Amino acid sequence: MLELIDIHTYYGDSHILQGVSLEVAEGSVVALLGRNGVGKTTVIRSIIGFTPPCQGAVRFKGVDITGFEPHRIVQMGIGLVPQGRRIFPSLSVKENLAIAARNNRGRRRGWDLNRVLSSFPQLEERLNARGSSLSGGELQMLAIARALMGNPDLLLIDEFSEGLAPLILQETGRIIQQLKSEEGLSMLLVAQNIRLALELADYVYVMSNGQVAYESTPQELRDNDEVKARYLGV
Repeated sequence: MLELIDIHTYYGDSHILQGVSLEVAEGSVVALLGRNGVGKTTVIRSIIGFTPPCQGAVRFKGVDITGFEPHRIVQMGIGLVPQGRRIFPSLSVKENLAIAARNNRGRRRGWDLNRVLSSFPQLEERLNARGSSLSGGELQMLAIARALMGNPDLLLIDEFSEGLAPLILQETGRIIQQLKSEEGLSMLLVAQNIRLALELADYVYVMSNGQVAYESTPQELRDNDEVKARYLGV
């Protein structure tokens, strides 16, 4: 579904990603872990086109999308749940969802407003509330729902666990698991909550200093105390 091949990304003169390679298989969930500042969000920005790589390639469903404009990448089938959620505060929940809606590209069961609201009943209760009035958990639900309105084949979720209460975090994890098991949606997760990420993921990459320092199955990482201590601080 997604392949990054030796990508190098800069912010000005700062060399942030220094040869990152990873894969997301169709229907799988891949977690990207690491301490703050190691380049995880830059990987997401490089894929979606906000900060295109200067070297290497990003391939989506076999097509090289390196350097494509973000709107074109989204139209091809990649959805984004950004760090900080980035909800439009002056728009209602319904308007935030409507602005992201795209056709289902021939799917039998596409995502539209009715289907999203049936999956996120909390949002239906707040449909006419402004984004600025939502709680942290409601904002996270809305950010995921908004991305689904674009009918993506691949979902990029950046720091989905950030700032959420335990019960809300558990509910978010349940939704991600449901999207994987019932919808077959491919996902790349950036997460601070390592325990939950390992529960959800089929495969894990650990970053350090702009590079992939380690990759394995979740169970192999659970058993590797040296890697957890060195790269994750646990």
